[in-house]
Amino acid sequence: MIAIDTNVLVRILVEDTGQIEQTKRARELVKTAQKVYITQIVQVECSWVLAKVYKIGKADLLEVLEHLLVNPDYVLQNNESFQTAVTLFRQSQADFADCLILTESQYAKTALYTFDKRLGKHSNTVLL
Repeated sequence: MIAIDTNVLVRILVEDTGQIEQTKRARELVKTAQKVYITQIVQVECSWVLAKVYKIGKADLLEVLEHLLVNPDYVLQNNESFQTAVTLFRQSQADFADCLILTESQYAKTALYTFDKRLGKHSNTVLL
């Protein structure tokens, strides 16, 4: 198993015509490695890059995140919280990063203090 950073994961997931060689190398790496570990920070950064840089809409971003969940080639750091965050992301107006932050605070059995009104309606959030 190998771990990859955000740039490699994005190259695997996106057909970027400006990065054809990197895309090819990243995809070959996954085939060779067979198992790829994806840390939570890479999960968050990837969702942000796809949404902000590549302008991928929520429905397509959900497809990507769900692909990471079900593809046996990927081993996600804290798979359970990732899955819960994807569900929350699907149901809310918050972005994926905020959904993962909320999910992790719920698992830690602690309140999440935030200014984000999109998260304020959840039971363990406190709006400032």
